[in-house]
Amino acid sequence: MNKFIIKKPHVTEKATDLSKEGKYVFIVQPDATKNEIKKHIKKLYGVDVLKVATITNKPRTKIFRGKTGAKEGYKKTVVTLKKGQKIDIT
Repeated sequence: MNKFIIKKPHVTEKATDLSKEGKYVFIVQPDATKNEIKKHIKKLYGVDVLKVATITNKPRTKIFRGKTGAKEGYKKTVVTLKKGQKIDIT
């Protein structure tokens, strides 16, 4: 199992609202599978994962002051926990 599947928690206003429903958002490695993410969350935080949803944002080109650059792509996951369980992401 890859040691660094989860890069960091994705803390936004929407992600904070989802955490009240028992759903947590993380930035993960692009090659991580749902089963690997589920096992890693269970091992790291000691919680029961019911569902894992993944979203892949592709890299995009941006033009700023006439120069082109690239905005990095990433993969994020929304993890749903068993009712009554929490993860402290502070």
